[in-house]
Amino acid sequence: MDEEDTAGYREACAQCSAVDWGVSDEGRFYCRSCHNVIERTREVVDPNFTPGSTRISTIGRGARTKRAERGRQWMICEGFQFILRNQATALLRLGVSPHFKDEVLCQLWRLYLQKSRQAYTHNPVKRAKFKVRGPDSDSESAAESSVKSASETDGETNWSSTAGSNAESSDDWSQYSGSVDAVSYLSTRLKRTCGLMSMKKTLALIHLALIWICEPLTLSDLLRLVNEGHVPYVNAYEELPEEMKLEGKDALIFRVESVPSHQAVHKEAQTLVLFLQLPAFPPISRQSLLHPALLSLRYLTDANLPDELHRWFCRLMKRAGMADQTLNTFDPSSHPVLPRYDVQTAALLIITMKLIFGLDDHTEWDLSNNACDRDTAWNMFNLRRWYRLLQAALIRAQQRRDRDIARRQWKAKKPLYPNRKEKCVVVKKKRTAEQMQICFEKLSSRPAGVERRHPSSFRFCWGDEDGADGPSLHQKKLDGVLTLKHDVLTLSNPTYWHPALRPCRPRKCRSHYSEVEATLPRTFVWLLQLFSFLLDVKPAYLYEEVLMVERRVIGSKIPKRSKGTKTGTETSIRTRAQARTPQRGRETGVTR
Repeated sequence: MDEEDTAGYREACAQCSAVDWGVSDEGRFYCRSCHNVIERTREVVDPNFTPGSTRISTIGRGARTKRAERGRQWMICEGFQFILRNQATALLRLGVSPHFKDEVLCQLWRLYLQKSRQAYTHNPVKRAKFKVRGPDSDSESAAESSVKSASETDGETNWSSTAGSNAESSDDWSQYSGSVDAVSYLSTRLKRTCGLMSMKKTLALIHLALIWICEPLTLSDLLRLVNEGHVPYVNAYEELPEEMKLEGKDALIFRVESVPSHQAVHKEAQTLVLFLQLPAFPPISRQSLLHPALLSLRYLTDANLPDELHRWFCRLMKRAGMADQTLNTFDPSSHPVLPRYDVQTAALLIITMKLIFGLDDHTEWDLSNNACDRDTAWNMFNLRRWYRLLQAALIRAQQRRDRDIARRQWKAKKPLYPNRKEKCVVVKKKRTAEQMQICFEKLSSRPAGVERRHPSSFRFCWGDEDGADGPSLHQKKLDGVLTLKHDVLTLSNPTYWHPALRPCRPRKCRSHYSEVEATLPRTFVWLLQLFSFLLDVKPAYLYEEVLMVERRVIGSKIPKRSKGTKTGTETSIRTRAQARTPQRGRETGVTR
């Protein structure tokens, strides 16, 4: 046994007078020459402890006179800079364009530091000023220090300076504390006025950089990579340099419990793009993979829908005026709203399915019966067969996702604690969790963690190969739902239903999906749930986008209701229909 294990024990053996000690698995000292076991034991901390074992292990606070580990002076924005760099490096390993990191994300980060007055400015933001304290003082007391305004600099700021350049000029920083300016980042006023960085904003900044280079990686793809652990986010602080000590209030800034939603990150990106005052983004033309015309091909493949649907999708997109690149490109003057490419494309696909199949719980099944009677060669697309195939695959995928989430280890390897007094409790909880994980692994005879899968843009795999979710329906024909009239293919479904399209006030109204969900057709609700699973968003979020697209498709052509008259609904709506008839109790029927 090494000297480190025996702690330098040099006493001679009482039987053979040899000085050659080892430590057994039980922690007892024994002589290697004569195998004499003595009463001396070694105090160990064994993570492989199992119930029923006689091994003793303890957690001690250590010597009170232990010298504190020394770090270096650093600022919060410098920590976020390391995290952004690691996230960008992970995306480069996954195949993102090499120009993404240095030419786009780095420039956006420098612009953010300048706009938030943390660097490259003559008027720096107020930062926390820490008092020098001893090694025994708590880091929480440093976080409660007063905020003092920094003096304005008269010299020209170097563009190539690092994010932590402001921290290097501080002489009163304590070498035993965490970051220098944690209090500034926890100030509500400074967060609101200066737009200080947060973990959620790192994803928003990366999303803006991906859109700038027209990378075919949507926001839902980015969040999926984060959820699966391919891009560091939860516990991303573990990859910070060792000399950057995270203590006290730093835990409230860098510690996150879950991955933010699609809606939260998009809202943060919209706020960030206005805060940075960015110019018009590069155009999203029809050749770009972010354009709905090409992005829809990916969703058609993932949902196992026939390729012929793409032609009708493009016709609907043009009719809605959404094929123009001005509506798909952020421009602060003409189109100041950041497009949601993935959710918008999914909404267009859902409306296309409503136009062709009805999705009113009656029309789609009648069309399926007619297609089944006419389909002697099994070449036609049948919605009933497709529904049964997708429903089974969807249930399996949801169960697999829930199982992976339940088996995932969210606790960090290097836990953060708000103060040193709670360090012992945090470490003990971490050790207990590790012991429980080992016990479950031994009882189940399989690893407790989640197996890391290769990243993919698709949720399902369709085809005849092993491991596929089912047979492919991409080559099926839509002859069962089309009719030839005057040598022109038209839809067999003559009507189109939609809910009330009156827009709500954003500040006063929330989503009404929970109120109307029970009254919506079940097939339509199931289709919302399917695409919500593909994009990992909530059905209510996708439903609101469907209503927004429907307002563009049919809202501008519905004649206004005159005073004193009533329509089929209680709300004042407009439609492209020449004649409207009620259909099976639904709100509005539109004859096409």
